[in-house]
Amino acid sequence: MSEQPQVIHRKDYKEPDFFVEKVELVFDLERDVTNVKSRLFIAANPARGTGKGDEVFLHGEDMKLLSVALDGVRLASSDFDVDAEGLRFAAPGSNFIAEIETQISPANNTRLEGLYVSQSAFCTQCEAEGFRRITYFPDRPDVMATYKVTINADKTNCPVLLSNGNLIDSGDLDGGRHFAVWEDPFPKPSYLFALVAGDLACVEDSFVTMSGRKVALRIFVEHGNEDRCDYAMDSLIRSMKWDEEVYGLEYDLDLFNIVAVSDFNMGAMENKSLNIFNAKYILAKPDTATDMDYELIESIVAHEYFHNWSGNRVTCRDWFQLSLKEGLTVFRDQEFSADQRSRPVQRIKDVAQLRARQFPEDGGPLAHPVRPDSYMEINNFYTATVYEKGAELIRMMHTLLGPDGYRKGIDLYFDRHDGQAVTCDDFAKAMEDANGIDFTQLKRWYSQAGTPELTWTGNYDADAKQFRLSVSQKTAPTPGQPDKQPLHMPIAIGLLGADGSDLVAQMVELTSDSQEFVFDGVSEKPVVSFNRGFSAPVNVMTDQPDEELVFLMGNDSDAFNRWEAGQKYATRLMLSAITAYEENGGDADAALDAQGDSVESFIAAMGATLMNDDLDKAFRADAVMLPGEEFLSEQRKPANPEAIHQVRKALRKRIGLGLMGDLANTYHQNASNAAFTPDATSAGQRALRAASLSYLVASEKGEYADLAAEQYRTADNMTDQMAALSVLNNLDHPGRAEALADFEERFAKDGVVLDKWFALQAVSSRDDTLARIKDLMSHPAFTMRNPNKVRSLIGAFAMGNPRAFHAKDGSGYEFYADRLIELDDINPQVAARLCAPLGTWAKYDGERASLMKAALERVLAKPEISRDLYEIASKSIAS
Repeated sequence: MSEQPQVIHRKDYKEPDFFVEKVELVFDLERDVTNVKSRLFIAANPARGTGKGDEVFLHGEDMKLLSVALDGVRLASSDFDVDAEGLRFAAPGSNFIAEIETQISPANNTRLEGLYVSQSAFCTQCEAEGFRRITYFPDRPDVMATYKVTINADKTNCPVLLSNGNLIDSGDLDGGRHFAVWEDPFPKPSYLFALVAGDLACVEDSFVTMSGRKVALRIFVEHGNEDRCDYAMDSLIRSMKWDEEVYGLEYDLDLFNIVAVSDFNMGAMENKSLNIFNAKYILAKPDTATDMDYELIESIVAHEYFHNWSGNRVTCRDWFQLSLKEGLTVFRDQEFSADQRSRPVQRIKDVAQLRARQFPEDGGPLAHPVRPDSYMEINNFYTATVYEKGAELIRMMHTLLGPDGYRKGIDLYFDRHDGQAVTCDDFAKAMEDANGIDFTQLKRWYSQAGTPELTWTGNYDADAKQFRLSVSQKTAPTPGQPDKQPLHMPIAIGLLGADGSDLVAQMVELTSDSQEFVFDGVSEKPVVSFNRGFSAPVNVMTDQPDEELVFLMGNDSDAFNRWEAGQKYATRLMLSAITAYEENGGDADAALDAQGDSVESFIAAMGATLMNDDLDKAFRADAVMLPGEEFLSEQRKPANPEAIHQVRKALRKRIGLGLMGDLANTYHQNASNAAFTPDATSAGQRALRAASLSYLVASEKGEYADLAAEQYRTADNMTDQMAALSVLNNLDHPGRAEALADFEERFAKDGVVLDKWFALQAVSSRDDTLARIKDLMSHPAFTMRNPNKVRSLIGAFAMGNPRAFHAKDGSGYEFYADRLIELDDINPQVAARLCAPLGTWAKYDGERASLMKAALERVLAKPEISRDLYEIASKSIAS
């Protein structure tokens, strides 16, 4: 990189000098050279006082400019300036038409931003700043225009031609080509533009809205995948109905299209009326998709559909406001999934993801607020903080206002801002105005990075029958924010009596550094259930005694905190054993023995949960799983990946041995000969059976590894096959090699499914894993040009295999840095998103930290490093 990239600051926002009111585009599609003609109807912004003679700037990257004309007069080269950033010329007046012709190469666009080729199809990805790689344009979200798009293409290779809005014309052209004209009547920012052209199959259905309009629903996929669209279509229909019933929001066009493509940087994109999806989040049938795949399809289809209002009809003024649409829409899709499935289980999954992805971000060099203050590359801020923590902020608003107050605020927000590009402050203001409330302190969550830490103490006065709860909050310094202010948060409290019943169930509001809450009429000394339902996204630092955690595991009426008590007990137990492991020279069994009765007490409590038929099976499956190695690494500094792995493995073995009879019974009782269905009840049954099998195999009794191999051979669905293969994956057992070979042979031509095979081998705890990954990079199905392949093999290694990635000799870091350097020349956006694991160096011992920093330094020394990767690597090494 010749010079450090420019930092863009939120405080520097200025309205555009010029708006674009209407866009007309003509694409002459060819793989190697595509011509794009644009007509932009441009108007000066009267608030900026601009007009004739003022400079017009249009963003543009990696294009060949063929011509520029203003009001029909072609400009000479001396009348405009063009460089790597864009195009500049003088405005001929306050309103004029700019006609621009460019050439681009979709086939050579490995960045997958703008217009590119995926397999045989043309498709686009324009969020955040991809449109500027298609044509010259003020590529910012506060410039909203209507679009009319004409697509010309070879009729044989591209019989399907799609864009946003309504199809208003189509027909044949000379030379075996044809055309389609699409018009979108709703003004939108350029990031929501979409185009797809190719030879695709179509699955159709329809939905009748609450006002009686019939909407045609279509999912386009590669030929041969038509039978894998049913669940996605069903999820779309249920999403449309839910949004009407819960939010009163109706779809606004007569057509809704989804296209599934194989090469995509993200999960999906909410382009108005033409959602483009990573194929892995559309395609599913029982023998190719797991229950988790079905859940993700349901969630992501809903998420992108919900964006039609929370993102499209009301969009972001600037990219610093990204959580305005993403945090709100994540909350909406989480609530949809909770209503479709088990609400407590959904909450557990959401919090587990928040802790796995966002809490480490908040505690590391890349910490940033929900609404960032600056960035070098906006692609780097599609983060867990913006999405998941942003959703938690919306959830706290919902909790504080109640369902009715929240709905009043949402209604006002959409009524007030429909068709506008607005800010997070505008959203909060609608909530305030609709409810007569002041959210000034709550809005600190938008601007303050870091995960708050809460501590509490309780004091019971038996004579007064009064319980006093003292709560304190603090947030550690984060990069650029050394001093923190107290936050406003709802804390749900339960006080349990000796019989397990709730003596008190109440929500309190914490607003100060320290605060006392008094509960009267408490008839006995209670056990505290704190932050029920994870009502605030915080770390609770108070350690309750083991016996209280066991009590909560067995009695708490709040299912989340019931699960949480088990996780806390297991975490405390393993962290203590890890310390003992380091002190005794590396004997995991001796380290567990040093914990006295705690191990047996924990296993007994887990067994009680396992066998409690009053509990939902999906909940029981989650409740008996131990915290993962990555989570444990976050709880300890310096983290010792090998000690964590060995202690957790040893505890799993003891659970398998200690509960063997119950586990075997649970495994066999939850077998089913019924045809596979992806409903929540059946999925919970399979999950509990899989959890039981994993512990049985962990016991190291050979017959259970044989049982897993037999399950793989006889299973009639991917969920049960993957459950078996996952536990075989870490073993030296002939069933492992046989199953992996069988899987590869059966799905050799199915890239979506084969990604599971790559990922499994990348996360194996076997000693030969890194060598195997290097071999797999030469596999015919692997390519660094496909983001799914890279994430499955390279990303899964760094993010899902801490033991191998953090090998003491630094081999994992060296391999990973090589891949980031290689990937940066192909797809900088994906390279940057995968860089974060190297930035955790401060959490490890000095030797590992030095090796990780050396790997980052090598990445930063790459000639012509991208802005994307430079930003993440430079911030990561500076912590």
